[in-house]
Amino acid sequence: MNSVVRVLIGDDHRIVREGLKQVLGDPANGLPEIAVVAEATQGSEVLAHVAALQGCAGDGGLDLVLLDIAMPGMDGLEVLQALRRDWPALPVLMLSTYPERQYAVRCIQMGAAGYLHKSADPDDMVAAVRKVAQGGRYLTEATALALAGAVQRTGVVRASPGHPRAGIDALSHREHQVFRLLTAGHSVSEIGAQLQLAPNTVSTYRARILEKTGARNDVELALLARGTPAA
Repeated sequence: MNSVVRVLIGDDHRIVREGLKQVLGDPANGLPEIAVVAEATQGSEVLAHVAALQGCAGDGGLDLVLLDIAMPGMDGLEVLQALRRDWPALPVLMLSTYPERQYAVRCIQMGAAGYLHKSADPDDMVAAVRKVAQGGRYLTEATALALAGAVQRTGVVRASPGHPRAGIDALSHREHQVFRLLTAGHSVSEIGAQLQLAPNTVSTYRARILEKTGARNDVELALLARGTPAA
């Protein structure tokens, strides 16, 4: 790794990017210095910046991508898939407002080196960036517990032939995208426009999500996303 940790931030909220730059660029953080060398507001822009920067000669390139899950166009999970396919050695630290117990497991399973909540302490953010940039994994206690729970559930399923996976773990990537947008309050038509799907296709995904999670409506899906049991 270079003496300077070179970071790309992918987040569509300017206030978040500015806050992250302030935290990561604070001289009090010590060495090695962390430098934000590029910013992106859309998934496709993240990939374009990575392609350009990874092609730099000498000390160019990136040490880390700090990537939000909820981005317009390609969402963070789609971008993560593309980064793992095309630049498998480039670490990706996922950044989100979503709870670890519901989203961290999927991110780690898809190849992210860590999952960081946007409300994390600045010192924890710096520690996460340094550890991931050095080739390590950053797991909060909540993420570790979520991973342990996922492993336990998988073991139960494997020990019970024919028993379907339950809850969010059972969702496909596309179903998970629809689930995330539903629980964020988007309508079927809005989700269709964002994912470039017909509204009736989104409705079909919604029906599958309700069936797989056992939720009866969007309110219960939102409660599930927050880890709150429905009444």
